[in-house]
Amino acid sequence: MTETNGSGELVRCAWAGQDPLYQHYHDAEWGRPMAQDARLFEKLCLEGFQSGLSWLTILRKRERFRAVFFDFDIDKVARMGETDVERLLTDAGIVRHRGKIVSTLNNARQAQRLRDEFGSLAAYFWSFEPKPQDRPEIVTWETVRQTAQTEASKAMSKDLKKRGFSFVGPTTCYAFMQAMGLVNDHVQGCHCRLPIEAERAAFVRPRRA
Repeated sequence: MTETNGSGELVRCAWAGQDPLYQHYHDAEWGRPMAQDARLFEKLCLEGFQSGLSWLTILRKRERFRAVFFDFDIDKVARMGETDVERLLTDAGIVRHRGKIVSTLNNARQAQRLRDEFGSLAAYFWSFEPKPQDRPEIVTWETVRQTAQTEASKAMSKDLKKRGFSFVGPTTCYAFMQAMGLVNDHVQGCHCRLPIEAERAAFVRPRRA
């Protein structure tokens, strides 16, 4: 049964607010298990760009990010260089931060190595999925607010940094895990929680090649 409030409106996690773009992202994307390497790479990069900003700011710029970074095709981004960095620093459609742009190019090169080792980025990232017993029995808004990072996100962050990735702290990694469906942090009562639990149950976890 779809969760609605007394006015017949869908019940969502509090962070979704009233912005239609944010609500659509909450309903259609956030927390749904993802195994496409380009989307996983995109999210990791955009979480880095989001540092110090709101996710809604990044979401409003996402289509431009996709345009300038070749829809986050790992191999194409890995071939970008200093000339591209200078060009992107003049593009008002994205976040013009040299360190974050350079980080995206670097992370693409590291992602190539990761893909060669594991067969896919998906196989690597899903290896950090927490065990059910490590998750809260009931997910509330308070639970989500108090959980900025976890042991799993710390482990992912540490390993990514060891492999040469940048802008991948444990809080960034946990936000990535939430968005890509490695955990389901839609709160109890949210209309997305049960459907996403069903998606996660049916999802075939990528395995190392």
